[in-house]
Amino acid sequence: MYRTDTIAAISTALGNSGIGIVRISGEDSIEIADKIFRSLKSDKKLIEVSTHTIHYGNIVDENDIVDEVLVTVMKEPNTYTRENIVEINCHGGALVMKKVLNLALKNGARVADPGEFTKRAFLNGRIDLSQAEAVINVINAKNNMALDVSLKQLKGSISNVVVEIRKDILHEMAYIESALDDPEHYQMDNYGEELMPKVLSIKSKLKKLLDNADNGRIITEGIKTVILGKPNVGKSSLMNFLLGEDRAIVTDIAGTTRDILEENIKIDDISLNVIDTAGIRDTNDTVEKIGVEKAKELAGSADLIIMILDSSVPLDDDDKEIIKLIEDKKAVVLLNKSDLNTITDDKTVRMFTDKDIINVSIKNEIGIDKLTELIKNMFYSGDITFNDEVYLTNERHKYAIYESIKSLDCVVDSIESGMPEDFLTIDLMNTYETLGSIIGEQMGEDLVNEIFSKFCMGK
Repeated sequence: MYRTDTIAAISTALGNSGIGIVRISGEDSIEIADKIFRSLKSDKKLIEVSTHTIHYGNIVDENDIVDEVLVTVMKEPNTYTRENIVEINCHGGALVMKKVLNLALKNGARVADPGEFTKRAFLNGRIDLSQAEAVINVINAKNNMALDVSLKQLKGSISNVVVEIRKDILHEMAYIESALDDPEHYQMDNYGEELMPKVLSIKSKLKKLLDNADNGRIITEGIKTVILGKPNVGKSSLMNFLLGEDRAIVTDIAGTTRDILEENIKIDDISLNVIDTAGIRDTNDTVEKIGVEKAKELAGSADLIIMILDSSVPLDDDDKEIIKLIEDKKAVVLLNKSDLNTITDDKTVRMFTDKDIINVSIKNEIGIDKLTELIKNMFYSGDITFNDEVYLTNERHKYAIYESIKSLDCVVDSIESGMPEDFLTIDLMNTYETLGSIIGEQMGEDLVNEIFSKFCMGK
């Protein structure tokens, strides 16, 4: 059940930052702040001041000064939660922020649950559920494009599409119900033929959203990039170079890397989740064999594969086996050790793959700029992802769109089979309600609680 009591939490990171914010929201938030705040500029109580104003003074514990602060007063309904909100801007030390919070709790507030401020914004109708979920995406954005997509969602990019489609569906359901109740004034002759193109148009819009879902995931989570190759071809050296530090162990001993090493790397506005894998080869070593199988498994789920070959030795069966793994994947082949005598060249590799090939010397840092440029070009050209579209970045939304399309397929089948119109309303209603779950209609309390539990405490 929705609680309307007054909540408080620290809304900035704990640490020794310059400024910290303690946020209080609820009917009694201003009265609670009045109990612990003493203005140094006015005799007015905070309850008497105008909304959206800032006040200078001290936070006090009875007669003891706890901190010198600026207090922002925002009165309902024009606030983040549509409740009275007070934000106490104090110094950013962990101890002082905790003291200010404890005073708010001591005087009538309770500790906010994770995400409860945003949850109240949703429950009070200031934002819908998809916008609320976009808040955490804004906080977690790893690059400018992820931030841009999240901000568009926060402004209602997904909501607007869903609301318009639901409006069209509702219109058709209302017409059918009216015709069934009042057949003298509403004609149903050839209605199925009229409805069919409308249903197919809605389905096309939803299909476009669904098709962009993987792109949305890549933008927000990063490109899952797996480095593949035999032992000692330079996989770990590439990982270290991209990171700018010696994160992976590099030796002349084949099979050094046996476990999986994953790091997030940013190239301009592209986030790469780069995974260094065990060298793929036939081996009798039990531990190494596990690493090899894991590498093959990761290759199957990768968004991008960087395969490294040693150009100073001939291609062998292990190399050819790895090339098979990249056949149906977005991939680039690096011919490493180009500073040595070349045995395997572009022409040789072209006999086995049509993927982009770059000659590099990771040791001497030659040619790596071409790799980063190629990845950027793949990304920006849309080969991997991104253009100015509405993106789904949430698995819950993706599932709802998928289920909605299934319901529309049932509508199409019913029209083609000449089923009575009341059959159409069943699947139209399923579509309407499933889409409603994206923006927070027809939502169970447990699911709402689960969504907001992923937020930080002060948001």
